[in-house]
Amino acid sequence: MPRVRVNNIAVSVDGYAAGPDQSLENPIGVGGSRLHEWLFPTRSFREMQGRVGGEEGPDNDFVAAGNLGVGATIMGRNMFGPIRGPWADEQWRGWWGEEPPYHHPVYVLTNHPRDPITMLGGTVFHFVTDGIHAALKQALDAADGQDVKIAGGVSTIQQYLRAGLVDELEVAIAPVLLGGGERLFSGLDGGLAGFECTDFVGTTMALHARFARSGA
Repeated sequence: MPRVRVNNIAVSVDGYAAGPDQSLENPIGVGGSRLHEWLFPTRSFREMQGRVGGEEGPDNDFVAAGNLGVGATIMGRNMFGPIRGPWADEQWRGWWGEEPPYHHPVYVLTNHPRDPITMLGGTVFHFVTDGIHAALKQALDAADGQDVKIAGGVSTIQQYLRAGLVDELEVAIAPVLLGGGERLFSGLDGGLAGFECTDFVGTTMALHARFARSGA
């Protein structure tokens, strides 16, 4: 049975998954890149960027597991890029260059329609204007029996949690205090009910906690 997963989401000790003032220069907000310092050296992350080498161990294991068995991804428009409102032009094609690391269909939640974008390596960005349930249905159909990953950002993850649609939630708690930005676990209206911790592993770089919804 395919699952809906949130994996490798980094949060600060004070609960922020993005810093304040997100922009083209600071796509994860001011100081937000510090949340991912545990991720950058890992072998799996480097391989996603077409590089070789990198560190192994528990941090790498969580990155690798978070990408296994995923047939489609859903993300919010803020994660896709810094552009707001109607698409003034179609030059922006994401943060990841001509060959994004997904290699499968990606469904971008937006209020403004746009034609799909086919990238190198099998990634196709589809723009969904009729809400989270429609995006999930399209993603599950495209995943063809594999899991669907909710990539972010914070608002998108929160919407799926509030709707009770997430089967697995995995966070990496970074040893960082941001003091402001977007909190991952605020305003969820009971969206965390029924989750049980299945993994709890600490390294010098992050504390990894994986939760599964009862019966998922």
